[in-house]
Amino acid sequence: MNNQLYNDYGTWIRTVFPYRVQKISVDAGFSCPNRDGSIGSGGCTFCDNNTFNPPYCNPAHTIAAQLEAGKAFFARKYPEMRYLAYFQAYTNTYAQPLERLKRMYDEALSVDGVVGLVIGTRPDCVTGSLLDYMGELARQVFVTVEYGIESANDATLAAINRGHDFECARRAVAETAERGITTGAHVILGLPGEGREESLRQAPIVSSLDIDVLKIHQLQIIKGTKMAEEYARKPFHTYSAEEYIELIASYLQRIRADLVVERFTSQSPQGMVIAPKWGLKNHEFANLLVNYMRKNGIRQGQLA
Repeated sequence: MNNQLYNDYGTWIRTVFPYRVQKISVDAGFSCPNRDGSIGSGGCTFCDNNTFNPPYCNPAHTIAAQLEAGKAFFARKYPEMRYLAYFQAYTNTYAQPLERLKRMYDEALSVDGVVGLVIGTRPDCVTGSLLDYMGELARQVFVTVEYGIESANDATLAAINRGHDFECARRAVAETAERGITTGAHVILGLPGEGREESLRQAPIVSSLDIDVLKIHQLQIIKGTKMAEEYARKPFHTYSAEEYIELIASYLQRIRADLVVERFTSQSPQGMVIAPKWGLKNHEFANLLVNYMRKNGIRQGQLA
């Protein structure tokens, strides 16, 4: 645990591997059922995948080529690094048949130095047969399935055009965890209609899920998204860095102490962000949070 204040991902992952590991993002050209018309169109109102795709992540290149480019990017600093292939952009289980997905994951694992997979997806885009396969794979290599849950409030999920309810997320998480797969979840704090009290109400609900790793991000209004249009028509509150630090500290108090927390913030390219504009790097925010928690005697799980 980070100075005994919160259970941070960096400390945890070092207990999983005997060497340093780094995620390399992969864009395998997946779509999303909320974009292609299967369940909706236009995607989630907050979404623009360009905000988190690094330069070497290009679906025009093979998965192996993207990973090699990512390795070259990181190897200059840490030559002995090992890597996790992070299938990040859009919905990375959204393809048929299952054999097609297997070929993609196998291609990633065939790259020298790649020791595991992190697969970002939606809770409505996994099947029993896919999870059975991933469960078998997880007995051989490191596998994390990371679900975009975003909110535990069904009204919010409908308002952001998410296309599934919270029960769907609860079910997918349970079915994944019961197969022995490391299970992650992603939530956004500050979505329209969700203030501080609503976020804190949801904290123990999210914590009750059978997840191993939690990512938390602040809401960012990104240029070109439907939410940006909504914000232009009727601006709503976004958190200042100081407000968000207090919120995250309170949120951490309400989640179980053994839950690994991977991130607190999203750092989109500044040219794409409408609001909020903090001017803080992720590590700078983390340092401010630790100082606030230490000053106020706060630690993860103390109100759980």
